[in-house]
Parts: sequence; C-alpha cells; structure tokens
Amino acid sequence: MIFLELELNGAQITCDVEPRETLADFLRERCRLTATHLGCEHGACGACTVAVDGEATRSCLRLAVMCQGQSVQTLEGLENDRTMEVLRRQFHENHALQCGFCTPGMLMMARDILLRIARPDAEVVRNQLSGHICRCTGYAAIVKAIVAAGLELDRAGSRNRA
Repeated sequence: MIFLELELNGAQITCDVEPRETLADFLRERCRLTATHLGCEHGACGACTVAVDGEATRSCLRLAVMCQGQSVQTLEGLENDRTMEVLRRQFHENHALQCGFCTPGMLMMARDILLRIARPDAEVVRNQLSGHICRCTGYAAIVKAIVAAGLELDRAGSRNRA
C-alpha cells in the first residue's frame, strides 16, 4: 500500500492505495463517485474522463498514486459550476444524450473544451471530441449542445476559467 494525499472535488483526502489501482477504480470503488464510467479501460472511449489539475484526463489510464498532491475533479464536484450548468441544460434541450453511459465523460470533455476555447464551432468541437465514443447519438446533437453552450456562455460573459 502507498499513502496518497490529494484534493478531490475541493476536499483534501488521504488514504492508502494499491500501487496498481487506477484512478478510475479509486474514484468509483473507494470514493463512490460513480459518474466516472469505465467503458474500454484502454483510454479509447473517454467515458472515464475527469480533470486532474484542471486538465481533461482518462482516469482508466492513470494510476491513483500518480495523483499525489494533485487536484482531481469529477462530474460530481461540478454541481455549482456555471459552465457545467449551461452544458447540462444544453445537452437536455438539444437531446444530446440517450443511454447516458458516455454523458459524464462527454460533459467533462465539453467543459474542458469551453474553458480553453471561448466559442468553438462545430468543426472544432468534433475535432476535440474525436477521442470520445458515443454509440447512441451519432454526435450531431452533442456537438450542437456544446456549440450552443459556448455561445451562451460567451454572450453572458460567465465562462469559468481553468
């Protein structure tokens, strides 16, 4: 076991972890933060995307011990986040989800996109989402929702900064 200290959704936590325990397993099994989904466990689908020190990260590819002293943010930690509030609403209004399995990872990546790019167009969003897999929607509604959220946040001047 290795002693781990990190910030998780704004709270300092300390615990012992196995050296081989992935961040995704740590979040889901030990912290009960189940919005982090495991799809492929090879980093190809994006369902496990979280933010580590503000950067979108595939939690299935990162060991929990690699987050020593870092800040980890999951979808559950963005309850009062303005960017996420707009994204959730736009996903709903634009019918950008169906089964919901990919949705947490898509939302985390969408937030990352909007923090880096103020008003992304559809082409930029498609490019940025190229590492995320959705088997239900065909992506058109997801792209539309992210573009709409970017426009709304930019017009309101209320975009969060990374």
